[in-house]
Amino acid sequence: MSLLASKSPYFATAKSLGALFLFIGFGLFLDSSYMVLQTENAQLYANISMLIGFAIVFWQVNRRVKEQMVSAVIIAIIGEYLFSILLGMYTYRLENVPHYVPLGHAIVYVAVLYFSKASSILKNKIKIEKFLTIFILIYASVFLIFKNDVFGFVMTIATLLILRNKPRERLFYLAMYITVAYLEIIGTTYQCWWWPSTAWNVIPFLPSHNPPSGISLFYFLLDLGTLWFYKQRHKITWSRMKNIRKIRTNTID
Repeated sequence: MSLLASKSPYFATAKSLGALFLFIGFGLFLDSSYMVLQTENAQLYANISMLIGFAIVFWQVNRRVKEQMVSAVIIAIIGEYLFSILLGMYTYRLENVPHYVPLGHAIVYVAVLYFSKASSILKNKIKIEKFLTIFILIYASVFLIFKNDVFGFVMTIATLLILRNKPRERLFYLAMYITVAYLEIIGTTYQCWWWPSTAWNVIPFLPSHNPPSGISLFYFLLDLGTLWFYKQRHKITWSRMKNIRKIRTNTID
C-alpha cells in the first residue's frame, strides 16, 4: 500500500514521520558526543548515513519532489552558513556546517510533505490539526515555565498566529513544528549542536533554552524558499494548478 493512498492514518504516520524520526535518531547518534568517545570520524559516518538516506528517498519520489529536494539542499546550504557561521545563531559540534545537515533538511521536507498529503491524514485533517495545536501549546508552555524559554514561546505564538489564516498550509507546518522540535531535542541532547542562552546571543531580554521550542519558525523559510524556486521554474504549470483550485472552490461554494 502506498503512503499517499493509505486508508489508515496510523500507517501513513508510521511510514512518513515514524520512519523519519527513527532515521533522525540514528543519523544524529553517529555525530553524537557518545560516538566521539569511540572514533574521530563520527561526523564522517553521519555524513555517509545521510547521503545514503537522501539517495534512497530521492530515488523513490517523483520528478517534481526531486526538484524540490535539490532546491531545499541549495537553500539549506545558504541558510546554514548564514545563520550558523556568519550570524552565530547556533553552533555545531566542530564549529562547521556538517554535510549531513542540508541533505537532512530535504529529507525532513519530503517526509512532512508526504505525511500532510496522505489521503487518510487529510480525511482526519481537522482533528489532527487541533491535536497538534494543543500539543504545541503545551510543549511551548512547558519550556517557558520550566526552562525560561521566552524566545521559543514567542516564536511558537507567532507561528500559530500566522497559521490561523493559512488553512491550506496549516497541517504541513504544524507537522513540521513537531518534527523540528523532535529533531532539535535529539540534536542538542547528543551535543551535535547547541543554542545560546538568549535569542541569537544578541537579544538579552529574550532568554532561550537549548533548543528553543519554536525554532521551526525559521525552518518555514526553507519550505517557502523551496516552493518559490519551484514556482519560478514552472510558472505556467503553477498558474494552471491555481486556476483548477479556484474552479473547484467555486464549484463547492
